[in-house]
Amino acid sequence: MNVISTQNPAVDDSQQRLERLTGISQRLLERARAMGASQAEVSCSEDRGLDVNVRLGEVETVEATHDRGIAVTVYFGQRKGSASTADLQESSLEATVAQACAIARHTEDDPAAGLADPALMATEFPDLDSWHPWELSAEQALDLALACESAGRQSDSRISNSDGASASTAQSVSVYANSHGFIGRDRSSHHSIGCALIAGQGDGMQRDGWYTSAIAREDLDDPAAVGLRAAERTVARLQPRSLPTGEVQVLFAAEMARSLIGHLLSAVSGGALYRRASFLLNSVDTQLFPQWFGIEELPLLRRGLRSSSYDGEGVATRNSALITDGVLQRYILGSYSARKLGLQTTANAGGVHNLKVKANAGDRASMLSGMGTGLLVTELMGQGVNGITGDYSRGAGGFWVENGQIVYPVDGITIAGNLKQMFAGIEAVGTDVDKRSHVAVGSILVGKMTVAGND
Repeated sequence: MNVISTQNPAVDDSQQRLERLTGISQRLLERARAMGASQAEVSCSEDRGLDVNVRLGEVETVEATHDRGIAVTVYFGQRKGSASTADLQESSLEATVAQACAIARHTEDDPAAGLADPALMATEFPDLDSWHPWELSAEQALDLALACESAGRQSDSRISNSDGASASTAQSVSVYANSHGFIGRDRSSHHSIGCALIAGQGDGMQRDGWYTSAIAREDLDDPAAVGLRAAERTVARLQPRSLPTGEVQVLFAAEMARSLIGHLLSAVSGGALYRRASFLLNSVDTQLFPQWFGIEELPLLRRGLRSSSYDGEGVATRNSALITDGVLQRYILGSYSARKLGLQTTANAGGVHNLKVKANAGDRASMLSGMGTGLLVTELMGQGVNGITGDYSRGAGGFWVENGQIVYPVDGITIAGNLKQMFAGIEAVGTDVDKRSHVAVGSILVGKMTVAGND
């Protein structure tokens, strides 16, 4: 029996909540206009959720949340002020607008300040299939977490302890409105089940885990399967070795590979660029990756983890390339950073939407076979990345590979290189995409990195 599908949905009141938030946002915009603001924008959100945690078969925490937030930003010409509240009483809302206006009147002019161009506002709002609420009771959530942990603990005698298991469900409704007349309304849901286990004894203990997450509950993995995966990963780490210092091929497992894409995104984001704190300054139309490599942004993907028809400023999103044939096509900009750079927004206020990285190889097994000998990285530690120079040095763990086969676990090592060289040195991207992220990328093979160990 699939325990994930047993709960009947309750009455859905999300549309009524959206209407209420829409009314609040319009009143706040009118109030800002009455107080002399030349432009204004309002963000309203309401979140509900349930999060439970168990450990060693016992309940640790049960937390139900019901949060809301109202943020108001006003512009007096090119002077900006912002204020926020969680109190929906009219007196509090009026005080929030007054506070934002007072702040704006005392700030300096900023030539880049202001709303996005009104001509860029979204006018079409397709259903992106992001709303799948799960009316999960605390008892049912605990059963899911307990089933997950139990399956992992009982699967292997070397599992000696547990760091616990969890189950959670969350839903959010939000409204963004501005004085251009734009009103955007959004509903989203997110659910997860996971556990972390401990194998071995004493100084030889190892910890690892796994989780499943999705917008819709039917897309979650079975809790027992999650527990078994956590146990397999934990036991595989027992009796690790270090490595001698040298240069080797490095295969980043899919769940680690997305961090490499994250470093790219940070380097081509407007904030880093206008502050001149990026190793990729003036890099549009520059070959950064091999010719076969590509990244697309797909904000209108149905049931995508970061799908939206508009960005954080109401600008209409669209499918577009970030990398084509290895060449950087554009930066990642909201209207403020775009003005600072003399460019136009790329509809990325608030960040990127769904990214798809082009694959040129098969699954992880075929990539290991093609690599032959090298390091498979399944864990990264530390923040040793210099955004200005691109220098990269992080603690790592994983597995040593010979003749295309994993031969032993590895930890206590550091992997190092320079991101520009690492990007150019990517030899393969796999099809083994980790679907738990809005960055859809498989394992990434980098042809050469320095590995420093204790041997």
